Amino acid sequence: MRASAHRRLLPAILAAVLSLAPAMAPAAGWDAPLAARDGWSVVATPHPFETLLERLRRVVEAEGLFVVTEAGPTGAARARGITIPGNRVVGVFNNVFAVRLLEISVAAMIEAPLRFYVTENPDGTATLAYKLPSTVFAPYADEGGAPLAEVAAELDGIFSAISAQATAP
Repeated sequence: MRASAHRRLLPAILAAVLSLAPAMAPAAGWDAPLAARDGWSVVATPHPFETLLERLRRVVEAEGLFVVTEAGPTGAARARGITIPGNRVVGVFNNVFAVRLLEISVAAMIEAPLRFYVTENPDGTATLAYKLPSTVFAPYADEGGAPLAEVAAELDGIFSAISAQATAP
């Protein structure tokens, strides 16, 4: 193929590739803060990621729960040579609630521990998010009835208090 033919095809090829770019781009990847959604609490904070994570850990225990799990891809990605924003899921619970839940609904216990989600934003601040416990336990409402609704409401209040304290300026 002659060079002039290449020059004529290049704009068409470039246009075809660029037309695919929006379909290949992530809808809301780590270049965007976590968005609000139904059944969640999402609070943007002025705090850096590590600061918010430490504040959360401290406040959880002050509110009578315990950090029982932590997981996030940031460190493992770094070990693979990939840099991603801070991202940590913090599972919290208390055996008192575990026993109460088991008395109400064995199936609902699969949701324990309940989780907070700390994400680092593009501007260096962090966001604290969690699914409302009442949302998490909603699928078990028929089985658990009013007692389950009471436990979920109590946990909603505790999670709200933890969030307010951890995210305060």
